[in-house]
Amino acid sequence: MSERLRAEIASDYFFPMSKNLVIVESPAKAKTINKYLGQDYTVLASIGHIKDLPAKELGVDVENNFEPTYEVIPDTKKRNNKKIVSDLKKAAKASEAIFLAADPDREGEAICQHLAEEIVPKKGDKPVFRVMFNEITRNAIKDAFIEPKQIDRNLVNAQQARRVLDRLVGYKVSPILWKSIGGKLSAGRVQTVAVRLVVEREREIEAFVKTEYWSIVADLAAALPPNFEAKLARIDDKTVKTGKFDEDLKANETHVKTTDEASAIVAEAEKESFIVESVTRKERKRNPTPPFITSKLQQEAARKLGFSVKRTMTTAQKLYEGIDLGTEGLTGLITYMRTDSVRVSDAAIENARGYIGKQYGESYLPGKANTYKGKKDAQDAHEAIRPTDVNRTPDDMSALLGPDELKLYRLIWQRFVASQMTPAVFDQTTIDIKAGRFTFRATGSVQKFDGFLKVYQEGRDDKPQDGEDDDAERTLPAVSEGEQLKLNGITPNQHFTEPPPRYSEATLVKALEEKGIGRPSTYAAIMTTIQDREYVEKIEGRFHPTPLGTTVNDLLLESFDDIFNAEYTARMELALDDIEDGKLDWRNALRGFYDKFSKDLEHAVENIKNKKQTSIPTDEVCEKCGAGMVIKFGRFGQFLACSNYPECKNTREVASKRSSEKAEGEAGEAEAVPPCELCGREMALKKGRFGPFYGCTGYPECKNIRKIAKGDQKPAPPPEPINEICPKDGGQLVRRQGRFGEFISCSNYPKCDYIKRETIGVACPKCGGDIAVKKSKRGKTFYGCANYPKCDEVFWDKPIAEPCPQCSAPLTLEKTTKKEGTVRYCKNEACDYKISVVDTSEAADAGADTAAPAA
Repeated sequence: MSERLRAEIASDYFFPMSKNLVIVESPAKAKTINKYLGQDYTVLASIGHIKDLPAKELGVDVENNFEPTYEVIPDTKKRNNKKIVSDLKKAAKASEAIFLAADPDREGEAICQHLAEEIVPKKGDKPVFRVMFNEITRNAIKDAFIEPKQIDRNLVNAQQARRVLDRLVGYKVSPILWKSIGGKLSAGRVQTVAVRLVVEREREIEAFVKTEYWSIVADLAAALPPNFEAKLARIDDKTVKTGKFDEDLKANETHVKTTDEASAIVAEAEKESFIVESVTRKERKRNPTPPFITSKLQQEAARKLGFSVKRTMTTAQKLYEGIDLGTEGLTGLITYMRTDSVRVSDAAIENARGYIGKQYGESYLPGKANTYKGKKDAQDAHEAIRPTDVNRTPDDMSALLGPDELKLYRLIWQRFVASQMTPAVFDQTTIDIKAGRFTFRATGSVQKFDGFLKVYQEGRDDKPQDGEDDDAERTLPAVSEGEQLKLNGITPNQHFTEPPPRYSEATLVKALEEKGIGRPSTYAAIMTTIQDREYVEKIEGRFHPTPLGTTVNDLLLESFDDIFNAEYTARMELALDDIEDGKLDWRNALRGFYDKFSKDLEHAVENIKNKKQTSIPTDEVCEKCGAGMVIKFGRFGQFLACSNYPECKNTREVASKRSSEKAEGEAGEAEAVPPCELCGREMALKKGRFGPFYGCTGYPECKNIRKIAKGDQKPAPPPEPINEICPKDGGQLVRRQGRFGEFISCSNYPKCDYIKRETIGVACPKCGGDIAVKKSKRGKTFYGCANYPKCDEVFWDKPIAEPCPQCSAPLTLEKTTKKEGTVRYCKNEACDYKISVVDTSEAADAGADTAAPAA
């Protein structure tokens, strides 16, 4: 880059060479960046990837050293990809230089590579630069453009290796599931391991045998208040443990297992004197936690805010790409949100320290900045997730952010500020009390200095198990060694060991992270995929495997146990990191994987020939014939079918383990499903090409269906009978709620398709029938003949039963616009008759006619 360009970029005005093209992924990001670059830059969005492996074929030539074939992603209903690429090509051709500014990670680098291949003119006469920034602020953008780079082939190769790996697994393994189970099931390199963790945890819970144990608590009083409790800690020379099986106990450990043992201990201890054996006092410091990395943000947002992983990342994306701050315009409020690094820039640390010293005082500011050690495999090119400016406090942003954005921004801001504050200090006291051969222990703690806790305290996933130090925050009286205490009472408490908890989204992400599975950019996709595939279901915030998920898991592990396990998947993630660092050739990594994978594949193909499983047994009972129900797989996913098929053809949707799941953030209990309004029988949950719906269990005799509301929409009420008879078949007319509002139709639908039309009292000029109010597919009101399709007369504006005074046309039309108000005009295009219509009440007040000639 020339010195002139570098100087212009560094200037306050920042208007470098004419007409440069900058390409980012999202329109929101483009809009924010455009504000900093000025008029000599055009900032466009690629809307994510523009190229990928082909959708309908493998796209990887295994024999030719895993050579991939990429193609421009085909158009979809939601995205016109060809037009996006075409527009980018035109802009690139008209520009003098091209800056590729996708996100600073593997996916972003691959997007840049594909853009360079596809939209950069082949002549090679235009400079192409790669610019990266961890935050979307004026200074960060300026710095990135002062020192632009080239595309990093190692990063591209790491992404390419990951994409090819996933394609090989999905394309080769998924057909095995189709042949053995049915349906369009899928297997994924990482998603299968996540499902395996959920299935194995469920089996741990099912196999768990609870163990009884007891804790003994003494209520004591010293010479000085307050009274306090002490727990039995030792019996003779053995430590009392709680919540452990006998086989888990060490030689110097014991636990109280039965009522009789507990009663005997209580009876013996009550006869003893309680003497203070030792008093230990020490100062304990609690250090702040590092600023967020992606996984920790997802976990904490789930604990404290109840956010799903997807909701967290969607909200963080908005905060990163830019929020309209009024006079400041669009501004990125946080740094890049996909990171596993706890590193923080020097400028950001100084920014935080200055704020802490000013806002909280010197006692909350450490002598030197706090630094944190990241994971061994962390990518330190990124920073931790932090606010771009701590002086933009959550309270200052409250009027500018939506509810989710404010909650997440507050969490990120508090965690970062707290990370640069002093430790909290506690005075901790431990009192050991001797009572014969028993030792009781009381532990108390008093906060001496709040430190970083003034701003932030980290949440925890699960409640403390009995025996953990859950009373650390309490005050103990001043006592001295040898002091005799008064026993107010002694209480035995019965407990039972608990199975390991099921995974929540937060704890599953934590488990994946600890095992080295997945990366910051993949956690959200993993959580979404395993639920969308119906391999797991979330019940009260915890993952349960579905029968389908368990069956798929077991089938895959029979042949691919060495591939779909945590250790191997973690090793592959490390291999991808080595490719990114330039330490490993991506093709060699794939070859090592495929040698093992191809052998497993051959075994699996042979294995499924004798293991075709067309259905999965359940404990559900058919309500029609009493036979068992089995899970089968069809065009629209899994469903319950009678095992007595074809004699009994009863089917229904696979129900969740509970009747219905409350939507995320929705208050109140789910309501019971009303019975069929036509025949009185129960309505069953079913699934069709447009999603789930309720269908009458009397099908095919009764074909009544009821739609299910999506998202936060209110459910449609059941049809309401009205006191009118259908003129077509004599059935009862009912009031229904459709896509475009309320309407009245025959209750015998679909046998009778009569719909009562809302007419306007105007005769059709073509056939003499009634003109009715109708709605288009997009919900727009129009007017058409009720005799359609025999008569196709139609009007976009409302017909009025008044002939045109100029040309004698049988009716006029009426419409309202912001510019002209309400006007009435002739339906004949050759006639220029037009008048303005005054509101009737206003005209009466003014003593004028309701219609006046238009100006």
